[in-house]
Amino acid sequence: MFESRLQAFTELHTKIAKPNTATQVSAPLVLINIWDAASAAVVQASGAQALATSSASLAWSLGYPDGEALPQQELLDAVARIIRVSELPLSVDIEAGYSDNPSEVASLVAKLVNLGVVGINLEDGAQEPELLVAKIEAIRATKSCRTLFINARTDVYLRALASDRAAVEMTRRRLLSYQNAGANCGFIPGLSCEQVASELANEIQMPLNLMVDANLSTVDTLFKSGITRFSVGPASFLNAYSGLSSKSGIEPSPLDYNRVNELLVL
Repeated sequence: MFESRLQAFTELHTKIAKPNTATQVSAPLVLINIWDAASAAVVQASGAQALATSSASLAWSLGYPDGEALPQQELLDAVARIIRVSELPLSVDIEAGYSDNPSEVASLVAKLVNLGVVGINLEDGAQEPELLVAKIEAIRATKSCRTLFINARTDVYLRALASDRAAVEMTRRRLLSYQNAGANCGFIPGLSCEQVASELANEIQMPLNLMVDANLSTVDTLFKSGITRFSVGPASFLNAYSGLSSKSGIEPSPLDYNRVNELLVL
């Protein structure tokens, strides 16, 4: 089952990553991020092609703030519950891998693969890119993880590590190094500029993933720029839970990332 789901997930990317071929499709891959078995079942029933968790949403649903505060066993147990109801390929966001030790990250990823996970998100965060390269290489050196789909995330824009042309060049260099280490896809949260997206898509051979808001209003424009994969991150969770903050007779106030994270910091 792992192999068939991995193949299906990989094909969702390769069909849109090869322009002017018979296998090209006219629509991007859009992932509405989930956080538990119920959200997985709902998204699956809506006609989704694959499932992908949001690290923030999954942590919040279990009572922890985002930022690797979630115990690894809680993550594994949550993923097992999602897998139980899932008929689709599942990708799991593991932030920076819950460790700076590449072998420990590879060990966690192997446990996820053993559960049936076919893809991961793995980020560089505020660390030097060489560390993420080492983590990717360690994962690829692990027998059960050699074919796993790795979406390598760089936080250049999300964390404002650079600006203007320096940000473009830093992003390009990082994604190329992650691709060379064995990543299948590059994730650039925080980037919304169509021109920069087009430039990076033209220079980097692997598919690129951007984060968009829940109404998906910018997907068509960015898809025309060469971006082929989109995800909404915690937006689906925030929309679902905003209704809980309403008072009787008053329109609920939309929740945001910082507000929910603050509520769960003990």
